[in-house]
Amino acid sequence: MELLEEILSNQNMNQAYKRVYRNKGASGVDGVTVEELKSHLRKYKNELRSQIRKRKYKPTPALRE
Repeated sequence: MELLEEILSNQNMNQAYKRVYRNKGASGVDGVTVEELKSHLRKYKNELRSQIRKRKYKPTPALRE
């Protein structure tokens, strides 16, 4: 399996979300909380994966302290 497909697999994405949730991840610059992220990913995961595969995904900048 290609590395990108392994990264975008359901298993890997679920593990990543669970890790953020367990670590009580803080909301990002977009203000989306961990609780809101779960429903957002359910709704947009296919679109997000498609954008990543097509190299069209543009993440928002990270906060700097």
